Amino acid sequence: MIREIDVARITETVADLCIRANVLLNDDIASALRRGVADEEKSLARDVLNILLDNADVARQDSLPICQDTGMAVVFIELGQDAHLTGGTLEEAINAGVAAGYERGCLRKSVVHDPINRINTGDNTPAVVHVRIVPGNQLKITVAPKGFGSENMSRLVMLKPSDGLAGVKRVVLETVQSAGPNPCPPMIVGVGVGGTMEKAALIAKEALLRPVRHANPDPFWAGVETELLAEVNRLDVGPAGFGGRTTALAVHINVYPTHIAGLPVAVNIGCHVTRHAEAVVSEDTTQRQQSEVFKQQSGA
Repeated sequence: MIREIDVARITETVADLCIRANVLLNDDIASALRRGVADEEKSLARDVLNILLDNADVARQDSLPICQDTGMAVVFIELGQDAHLTGGTLEEAINAGVAAGYERGCLRKSVVHDPINRINTGDNTPAVVHVRIVPGNQLKITVAPKGFGSENMSRLVMLKPSDGLAGVKRVVLETVQSAGPNPCPPMIVGVGVGGTMEKAALIAKEALLRPVRHANPDPFWAGVETELLAEVNRLDVGPAGFGGRTTALAVHINVYPTHIAGLPVAVNIGCHVTRHAEAVVSEDTTQRQQSEVFKQQSGA
């Protein structure tokens, strides 16, 4: 059945998700930080992790951003093939939502119009939008604001097939080691293996959306994730770069078929927050899915 969705609902939902993602630490990440406190031997590492948890509590209680870098909005859309959007275009609706959310949430606007001229756009738009057509008549939106302390530490390498699994592991470990304290560890490490240059980068970023330590469904790659997480945490970068066992909370690997002559590997680093929030927009659900954070910030 064809379902009509007014793009005003998309704008409203995106605004809500921008605020929610920047203010509320996801439960899976909070749990991973608490596990880190229990596992750490170094008192300084435990102190840093506890400060991060306290900071997240203050952000939730006072409806404040968890971090001053509220990121560039990356928006993932899963659009049902039987959904019909009315009232405007998808990207315009998304960007209107980003602008509204960053204004209402008092979130820092960090986007510049031109990478060289560096003039701020003033409303944190445009977003980076990825759209996938899926079965059904609903629309799922995931907003993942990406700060550039972590984004700047990310890496793409076009390996040769002969580099094999050892080459993939080397790229991941070298990327984390060179990143050091810059991405605000403990980090989440998203890895994309295969596809083309841009596909590897995209699936690496998508890997950051997976709940912490939810393993790759392929047992082989799940084992590689486990091995790499242990090796990353032996690097002794630690929380905030002060050393310790908790350099990363998770290593998530996504894999895609590739060309016989290629082995692309992308590593997208996420900070200790690795923000993302999602909602499904359908005929009558958007109003019910508004968060209390959005209501407070918008004066509702």
